[in-house]
Amino acid sequence: MINRIRTIRRQKGMTLADLAEACVPPTTPQTVGRLETGTRNLSLKWMDRIAAALGVDPETLVRSEANARPQVVATLGRDGTEALAAPRDALMPTEIGGDAIRVVLTIETSAGEYRAGDQLWLRQIPVDETAQAINRDVLVPRKGGRFAFGRLIDRRGSLVGILPVGIGQKQIVVDDPAWIAVAEMLVRPL
Repeated sequence: MINRIRTIRRQKGMTLADLAEACVPPTTPQTVGRLETGTRNLSLKWMDRIAAALGVDPETLVRSEANARPQVVATLGRDGTEALAAPRDALMPTEIGGDAIRVVLTIETSAGEYRAGDQLWLRQIPVDETAQAINRDVLVPRKGGRFAFGRLIDRRGSLVGILPVGIGQKQIVVDDPAWIAVAEMLVRPL
């Protein structure tokens, strides 16, 4: 079994010292290095500590050789496509962002910038943190098992204002939603 601590740590832009400090309780960079290289045993307690510090599920830290991971092999920048010096494992949508609840909205009919067949991955946030979601696409539960989807344009008290993505649609106001899910990733088949 090979662990992915180094891969995930680097993808998140963390140094050994950063990860060591983020552990609860903090540990040393040398210990993290030994866990990454396998010179120290990665116990379940260490998996939980490291995973929490990286903001991923503990299962994400280990993989079997039988399950090949998608690889990042190049980047597209201002000057065109550049090969990476060495391929690295790609993080799956469910591995980004730690403990947040994820929901997926499937687009069946093209609307606004979304096309039929798209999947929109959203992260639930507490209603009291909606200020960070203003001008972002959100999914909001409504009474009777329905939902509202669109651009979050207003938050006043318990009222949330959403502008649907379709042309000419009127603002939807939802009173006291249980949660709000913010769009984070669009998956579009080609």
